[in-house]
Amino acid sequence: MTPAAPLAALIAAALAMTGAASAAPLTVTVDGIEARGGKLYVSVQTEDQFMKEDGVAGEILEAPEAGSKTLSFDLPEGRYAVSVWHDFNGNGAFDVDDAGMPADGWTSPNAASLQAAPTFEQSSVTVEAGGAALQMDMIYPR
Repeated sequence: MTPAAPLAALIAAALAMTGAASAAPLTVTVDGIEARGGKLYVSVQTEDQFMKEDGVAGEILEAPEAGSKTLSFDLPEGRYAVSVWHDFNGNGAFDVDDAGMPADGWTSPNAASLQAAPTFEQSSVTVEAGGAALQMDMIYPR
């Protein structure tokens, strides 16, 4: 280990603590998960990242079990879109049927009231200093 390595580790630890002090928790509870195999993607995105591959936070759950899952993300205060996609056929693409309706499991805030592809405003939550919590129900094609 070089003499600079301990200093770099100390600086990295200090930066991590600084970031954690200004972060607020976003707790996301996803209910109604079905055990269909594949992967469950949970994505937290800024407005600039919305509906793209980048995200500020997220998690991938391999072969999720049926039921509920609660996840927590430490984020800077701000507005974020949250989306969940269950790629149960494992093809790595969000599938739609011939009518353009989702063929994969999915959810987002306000999902039950959506009549078309969601906008950032419809899919977002404001995370303030004290944090925020969301509860969302999965929607699966039959």
